[in-house]
Amino acid sequence: MQTKLVAGVAAAEHIPPMSTAPDGFSIENDLPSGFAAFYRPLHEAFTARQQAAVAARRHVLEASRQGQRPHYLPPSEAQGDWRIEIPAWVQDQRNQMTGPADDHELCVKLLNSGTPAVMVDLEDSMANEFARTLQGIDNTVAMYYGELTYVDQKRGGNVVAIKPSSTVLWTRVRGLHLSQAGIYPEPTSAALFDLALLAYKLDFSRLQHPLAIYISKSESADEALWWRDVFAAVARAKGLEPHAIKAMALVEAFPFAYQIEEFAYNLRDHLLGLNLGRWDYMASLIDFNFEDPQWVLPDRNTIPHDVGFFQNLRERIPEVSHRHGLLAIGGMTALFPDRSNPELNARALKVLEEDKRNESRSLFDGAWTGHPDQNAIAVAQFPAPNQGFARKPEANATPDLLPSIAGVGEKTEAGTRAAVRTVIRYRHGYLSGLGASLLDGYMEDLATDRIYRLMIAQRIRHGMHAAADVTRFFDEELAKLLGEPAAQGPGEAERFREARSQSEAMIVRGYNDPV
Repeated sequence: MQTKLVAGVAAAEHIPPMSTAPDGFSIENDLPSGFAAFYRPLHEAFTARQQAAVAARRHVLEASRQGQRPHYLPPSEAQGDWRIEIPAWVQDQRNQMTGPADDHELCVKLLNSGTPAVMVDLEDSMANEFARTLQGIDNTVAMYYGELTYVDQKRGGNVVAIKPSSTVLWTRVRGLHLSQAGIYPEPTSAALFDLALLAYKLDFSRLQHPLAIYISKSESADEALWWRDVFAAVARAKGLEPHAIKAMALVEAFPFAYQIEEFAYNLRDHLLGLNLGRWDYMASLIDFNFEDPQWVLPDRNTIPHDVGFFQNLRERIPEVSHRHGLLAIGGMTALFPDRSNPELNARALKVLEEDKRNESRSLFDGAWTGHPDQNAIAVAQFPAPNQGFARKPEANATPDLLPSIAGVGEKTEAGTRAAVRTVIRYRHGYLSGLGASLLDGYMEDLATDRIYRLMIAQRIRHGMHAAADVTRFFDEELAKLLGEPAAQGPGEAERFREARSQSEAMIVRGYNDPV
């Protein structure tokens, strides 16, 4: 295949590499004693299954792009009257505050915010780099023990510790789609590696509640069987009963939305809830409907929070969840508060209140936020401790998940340029080690970066812009960024140029997968 050139650089050189352990790394010598023996049988049992699941996903995507779109599954036992019982420790999940596991300060602030739950993240809000993954796992262990601290430089260098609380702590490990290189000659499953290393390091007798894992990026009900068997195998290897590890699962992929009931059934001995991961879900919608000219996404920030393709899924998730005794958790509001900007701060908190109230009316039991100032408003929108597994009499468990987007939002050159500017700035932050960056009041992570890249690619595909026009947009937006203060520090201009090259290369090469 001929390699296309982007900004004079071979595009293939700019596809993000797999996370790789450094040269000379040894699982026997560089990770805790005994972990190599603990991990090897897990790798041998589950990595081939992970790779097969990734291959199956590609077939589903290709079929969808050729017109064979995902659909609901036929009747089965999964749609019967089975039910789980939610344990007391997890009844209140009105707000699950999230943040990257490698950020000591933010992790401590989240746990000290008074939120009912915290989801510490090893995935989308972190740069997928091996050293950061190890740091994130170490931080997570310290969070479980209440021992993580940070030095508050703004207040005289005081050491701030975690306050005792009943906050539930979740850990999002990397998804089934990712592999980790450098552990063995062949790649291993990144999800398996993260879970195994975290579990190996933890003394379960010190935990306030069972190990609680967030599952991301699932795409089929069959994948629940992988997680079921992995949870049981890791628990047994730790000397625990097979159902000791509990989980929630994000609904982040278009084909998965049709199979959540079957997924939940397959994982019913571990699963406690489903979460609408709406930004990755929006990206997935574009990806699976990329060839459909009727599904060219409008400018992201002109899409209302209650747009049909979200609202219909908001009807499905609580209906399926509550029927079976599971919790339903809503998504993240991207607009963030800013105490230094009173106007933006007021708008962000108003949007937050409207968004979470809508989710509560849809019968979600809670939602995600990412800033301590959002906690009180978010919690106030939901009944305590949850919706009591209520169901709407008129709820449709199998709604249309691909409603028309005709008349929704706007499709403008300014919107495309804003997307170009955002992916350059986001990739610049990523190259600086940040998996999430606050840009123009919006918290952008790997999911929203993926939305913008797919949106730009789709607009080229359907003739809204010529590829040459998009290259010009990249050139012009880069030039503006190079004139701003953020580009004036040592090496920053070159990092912005590299970010620009990588971003456009990913679009041209069709690299639409989550990183």
